[in-house]
This record gives sequence, C-alpha cells and structure tokens, in this order.
Amino acid sequence: MRAAKRIRWAVIAVTSVAVAATGCGGGSSSGGTSSGGVVRAWWGDPQNPLEPANTNEVNGGAVMNMIFAGLVQYDPKTSAPSNANADSITSSDQQNWTVKLKPGWKFSDGTTVTASSYVNAWNYGALSTNKQVNSSFFSYIQGYDQVAPASGSPTAQTMSGLKVVDDNTFTVALTQKFSTWPATLGYSAYYPLPASFFSNHAAYLNKPIGNGPYMIQSYTRSQQMQLVPNPDYSGTEKPRNGGITLTVYTDPNAAYSDLQSGALDVDNTLSTTALKTLASGPSGGRFLNTPAGIIQTISFPLYQPQWSTPNAKLVRQGISMAIDRPTIVKNIFTNTRTPASDWTSPVLGTTGGFKEGLCGQLCTYNPTMAKQLIQQGGGIPGGQLTISYNADGGNKDWVDATCNSINQVLGNNSACVGNPVGTFADFRNQITGKKMNGPFRTGWQMDYPLIQDFLQPVYTTDGSSNDSHYNNPAFDAQVNTANAEPNQATAVTDFQTAEKMLVTDVPAIPLWYQNGTVAWSSHVNNVTLDPFSVPVYWQITVS
Repeated sequence: MRAAKRIRWAVIAVTSVAVAATGCGGGSSSGGTSSGGVVRAWWGDPQNPLEPANTNEVNGGAVMNMIFAGLVQYDPKTSAPSNANADSITSSDQQNWTVKLKPGWKFSDGTTVTASSYVNAWNYGALSTNKQVNSSFFSYIQGYDQVAPASGSPTAQTMSGLKVVDDNTFTVALTQKFSTWPATLGYSAYYPLPASFFSNHAAYLNKPIGNGPYMIQSYTRSQQMQLVPNPDYSGTEKPRNGGITLTVYTDPNAAYSDLQSGALDVDNTLSTTALKTLASGPSGGRFLNTPAGIIQTISFPLYQPQWSTPNAKLVRQGISMAIDRPTIVKNIFTNTRTPASDWTSPVLGTTGGFKEGLCGQLCTYNPTMAKQLIQQGGGIPGGQLTISYNADGGNKDWVDATCNSINQVLGNNSACVGNPVGTFADFRNQITGKKMNGPFRTGWQMDYPLIQDFLQPVYTTDGSSNDSHYNNPAFDAQVNTANAEPNQATAVTDFQTAEKMLVTDVPAIPLWYQNGTVAWSSHVNNVTLDPFSVPVYWQITVS
C-alpha cells in the first residue's frame, strides 16, 4: 500500500509541473514585444561574483533571475512551479529522475543549452574546492560526499549521480526519495552554465552570460549594471521594455529622493521614512504593499562560546520575549510587516507549511518572563547586547526600536545597542567569515514555495545559509525524514516537527513577516512584485 502511494505521488508531483507549464505559457508571453524604453531601478551591491551556485542573497539573485532561466520557473503571481527549459522531469520512484530539455534553447553568446550545460554547472557548484555558497543544494545527489566531503580534499571531481544521456537528456540519482525535488529546480543554484564559463572564467565574471530574458550589456561592480533583452531567449517571460538599468544605492533615502525627482523609476528598498509617507499620503497609485515569502530574523553566532552554552539558550529565549513586535511593526513599519509567529511565511498557506502560532510564547512580548529568563541564563554575555546590521538597508530605525524594547524590559538604557556595518556586501562577508560576536540581522526570502526552503538551507548543519551555525543532528534527521515522505501533507507535518525544535534552541529569533513594497515613477507602468518580493522586471512597460 505504501509503495503504491509513493509511485502515485511521483506522478502527481510531475504532472502538476507539466500542467502549470501548459497553463501559463500563452499569458506570460503576450505583449512580449519590447516598448524600447529603459527602466531605471534600484539595486544593492551583491556579496559575491554573479555565479549561479555562488549567489544566495537577494541583490545577486535578482540579476540571476533576469539573465538565466532554469529547468523550472515560478509563476509571478502564485509562485506555482512550471517547466521552463525542461520539457519533462519524471521519476517512477522519486529517487531516480530523468530530465528532458526543450531543444533549441541558447545562451546569450549564441551557444546551445544542452544537458551538459546543467551537469557541468551542478558538478562545478557542488565541488568543495570551488567554494560555492550553494554547494549544499546538491547534497541529495549521489556522489556529493565525494566531491564535497565533510573534511579533507575531494576524492572525485564529479558526482556519480549525474549522467548525460544525450544533448537534451540527463539523469539524476538521489541518495533518498525526494518527492518535491522538481519544484526546487527553479532556484538559481540549478541554472546551467555556458562552456565559456569554464574556458574563460575571468571573462565570464566580468560579464556573466546566461540563457534568460535579459543579457548584460555592461557591468561596473558596486555601481551599475545595464541589461538589455536577450534576442536568443526561448522562454515565455519576454521583456516588454528595452532594458533595465540597475543602479547601486548605499542609502535608501537617496534612492527615494531620486524616485521623487524622476531620476529613478523603480524603488523596492523603501526606507521607513518613505514607507510612512507612501502609506499615509497620496502616491498616485504608484505604490504597492503586498505579502511576500520573506521573514526577518535576528541570528546568534552559536560558534562563539558565550552564545553556545546551555544557559545562553535561556538568554536567547528571553531576548525574543523582550521584543514588542506589534508596536515596532505599527510605529516603525506603518504596518507593512506582520509580527512573526513561526520561522516560515504566511505566503505558503497552511497546506504549504505555515502554522500560525507555532513559535508560541517565544514570539510573544512578555517583559516579566523575558527578564527572568535572561537573569536565569546569567545575563547578556559581556554585559551589553549589540545587534549588527548593514547600514545601507534602512535597518537603523527598527534595530534602535528593538534595542529600546529590550532596554525597557531590563531597566537599562544601554543594555542593547545597534552596530551598523558599512554595505550589505561588507556585512555579509563578516557573517560568512564567522566574525560576529553578538546577534545580527538576518532574513530569508524563499527560493521556492516550500516549507523545506525555510528550514533546510538556514538551519541544517551544513545548510548554505546557516549563518548562526546551528548544529542539531535531530533537526537534520527530521528534515531528511520530511524530504523522503511521498505524501505532501505528511511531509509538511514532518517539517513542522523539525521547526518546533527551533522554539527551544532559538538559533534565530523570528521578528516579522515582510511585505513586499515598491514605488515607481510616472515613467513606467505594470509594476508588480512576485511572491519573492522582487519586481517582475520583464513585465514593466515604459510610458
């Protein structure tokens, strides 16, 4: 009976992707003719060079999703997965998969996208010596342990679970059953790479080449990128404008000033001052505030001894209870956030894994209990709590408000202070370099609409975005159990069992679910945000 259910679920999962691809094909490509006008949009400096397997933050991700197309794409309204470059992704046992490509797709350099383009890219991304931050996304493929061993040097250069069958077909053998694996393949780590990436890596990094709706015309690191429509793109998301100019801003208020003056068209990193103005005053219909698959958190450096003791767990719990989330959301964010009650996002819905209130007392403002727990844990390590954040992202106001809430609970105006760190790239480099001594701002924007994506990359021991370096073998085992479960409802329950461990261990404090917000000038129309809170650039038209 159980074996029959496993086979049946594999058919359902694959069929849903194929049906979605058929359903959205016509609508997405309508109006695909470029209007010729260029859209001027806000951008933040990416942390790393723009390689698919080395990009796991929103600024680099926004570009990756414009210049690349993967096997799967996500609907810009619903986030439902559908086939993009894949013609089919099938399996009879949910462990051994066959991927067939739509023939004729090309990279922007004119070369053909083949099965080898994917297999070579995935092997490169997984190999530990290449130091790609998304390496762990390939951990379910057989042979990953040989190319990325837990310690020591790789004993193989390629994963045994990847095989090229012909130009348009490759097979993937996983280490266990993974029923929702096809739905993950729209994430940037799984994008293909052209042969020139390997033959002239330096040239690629200077001007990345993809197979998506746009291609890069020019790129000056930390300043600006100019993208134009890719004439060789074969997908459905054809640009309706003449290109996108992304300009790096280090001050969100400066970006909003440019928007008001007409020097900027699209601003999706609105400062708290701008949000208050737009939410309370006339915006001419050019402001959008909509739920998104994003959660903001404060993470702890569990690699530091003072934060990893048994007593420190009580302090982390107390800090969470000392944060008055509803008041901060109202006064600082003008209700463009929602106080968090778990570690995922309401965008998933209950069937997708969101469970309101799972966090319980930990996420509820309780000054009395908060103070007791912090005292029982021995007090704030070092006597003062510093919350680090990137200074270029409009974080100062909420960090100051969070510290003020904690200070009021502890009766000490200097118990908590904010610690601004230069640019986003600088800040992320300190985090990935394990240089944090106290808690720091973190957030998660979903890569694909599954509860698994909110838990596995962020909290499993070797997760690509495990910034706190949380290590709980029981949590890891529970995530593996959930991934192997063929029944979606049961899998969601299994993931929630893992999530409940975070309530006790508190590697990160849930703060609030972030709405996607964007404002735009009268120069452009058809500005929307996808469920990941990223502007749907290809749909924007220029007046």
